Amino acid sequence: MITTIVLVKAEPRLIPQCAKKLAGLDGVTDVYSVSGEWDLVVIVKVPQYEDIARIVTEQFPEVPGLVRTTTLTAFRAYSKEDLEQAWDIGLS
Repeated sequence: MITTIVLVKAEPRLIPQCAKKLAGLDGVTDVYSVSGEWDLVVIVKVPQYEDIARIVTEQFPEVPGLVRTTTLTAFRAYSKEDLEQAWDIGLS
């Protein structure tokens, strides 16, 4: 599974509608409203890179209120659980 994080800048008055529309797209697993430079963080999980291209370049631009995006595709995932399992089997 390929995980992509998309940072979204939206028109302030349309952030809730934008978030709901993004959350309804196939492949989108989570949408977070955040503070800082970006308004929303969208997590996309799909089986193929072509799916990312389709979702981000074809479907995202049709979402009302979306102004700008930055797309980050994950290469490797690290979690506390992964680190604890490595420690348990002596891979520290």
